[in-house]
Amino acid sequence: MLISRNIRIFILIASIVGLNACRSSKNASKLSKKEKYEYYSQKLGFRVDENSNEKLMESIVYWLGTPYKFSGCDKNGIDCSCLVKNIYSEVYKIELKRNSLEIFDACNIKSKEKLKEGDLVFFKTEGNKISHIGIYLKDNKFVHASTKKGVMISDLKEPYFEKTYYKCGETK
Repeated sequence: MLISRNIRIFILIASIVGLNACRSSKNASKLSKKEKYEYYSQKLGFRVDENSNEKLMESIVYWLGTPYKFSGCDKNGIDCSCLVKNIYSEVYKIELKRNSLEIFDACNIKSKEKLKEGDLVFFKTEGNKISHIGIYLKDNKFVHASTKKGVMISDLKEPYFEKTYYKCGETK
């Protein structure tokens, strides 16, 4: 009796987890435009509107919360450069290199004041070399794979990112 009760509890928990996993951004396709903007705004923590790239927002929501894994490149674990590579491939159909320095070398550098959605932001988090990358969104927000918190949205004005920010650019 105890085993069957535990099995029922396990099945219930597994069902709930499974249902929540199915509530991905892919289901946002059934929402109206206004509902989509509200959905993405809630998930991303900033206002998404008709000026936002919907495909970019969908891709970011898909990756949000994925744990960090050095050299990882899937939902089980991903690093910052693979996150950027995957999103760029899916959203823009642009194939980028596999590490942040190579991606930086393939960019047109621009001033921080001219950042626009989809531009790349580069950081020197390990001494004097480019070692971190993210995708700029808007209002100083960018998506990246944090070593501690996985894929997340951060703000360029946070002290850590102000200190480690290097340059930004767009793909050639």
